[in-house]
Amino acid sequence: MEQNRITSLFRIKYPIIQAGMIWCSGWKLASAVSNAGGLGIIGSGSMYPDILDEHVRKCKEKTNKPFAVNLPMLYPDIDKHIETIIRHSVPIVFTSAGNPKTWTQHLKSHGITVVHVVSSLKFALKAQEAGVDAIVAEGFEAGGHNGRDETTTLCLIPNVAQNISIPLIAAGGISSGKAMLAAMNLGADAVQIGSRFVTSHESSAHENFKNAVVEAKEGDTLLTLKELTPVRLIKNDFFKQVFSAYENGASDEELRTLLGRGRAKKGMFEGDLSGGELEIGQVSGMIDAILPAADIVEEIVSEYRAALEDQSSPKFQF
Repeated sequence: MEQNRITSLFRIKYPIIQAGMIWCSGWKLASAVSNAGGLGIIGSGSMYPDILDEHVRKCKEKTNKPFAVNLPMLYPDIDKHIETIIRHSVPIVFTSAGNPKTWTQHLKSHGITVVHVVSSLKFALKAQEAGVDAIVAEGFEAGGHNGRDETTTLCLIPNVAQNISIPLIAAGGISSGKAMLAAMNLGADAVQIGSRFVTSHESSAHENFKNAVVEAKEGDTLLTLKELTPVRLIKNDFFKQVFSAYENGASDEELRTLLGRGRAKKGMFEGDLSGGELEIGQVSGMIDAILPAADIVEEIVSEYRAALEDQSSPKFQF
């Protein structure tokens, strides 16, 4: 692939970004994706400060390629995470779930490239104004925490692309080369992929969760808990409890009590498929194998190139 705005900005081979997913994105996955030519990301939202320090050190030992850290702005010890990032000269930070003005200039003053994750044009414009170097626009097909407006990737990406001037990364419902090409045809410079990398050998997700994703079918996930923090979940026993609570008119406080603490760790990291929170995207219905991260990258690149060549076929001419 030729260099574009994202591959040049990150100094990577392919415009494929692995999402920084909590409980799934440690140093093993991040280094594997970076070594394969994409951009690997360590998901710091589920890590204590000393654990992030360990993951950054190990990632640097396993790859000499650029990698990033995903930094949820609501993290309670965010200042300690930022100290770790600066101390280890992490080249790229993806911020999410908060105001990008808070830390962007501080990170950039240390030579760090800053990318912010948004779910709407409104927040994309605010992030651009805050001085970030690039934006991830994530449609509501995505897994994990999501936007309340339920704007699909197909609608979100072209709207953001025509209204910002900085590089744009598309996310939400993307797991194949064909989907990657579609997103780039809509105006994206790259794609961010989460669910597909959950089912990689290097993912730190529990094998039970990986297998549940592979077995998931169309319609097996739903965006819920919008009163608290919107999250897309597999419909397991815990999800059914949430659905029942809604039917019984549960208050926000009752929903918060039902959610409790540690649900995501219990489901995705410890493998409790009944009582845990199983965060994954709609595209899980199309994932049918657990593969090495490098094979996933190569599969996406090969399919992208074939789809790009196919665009010159008669079916696209009219």
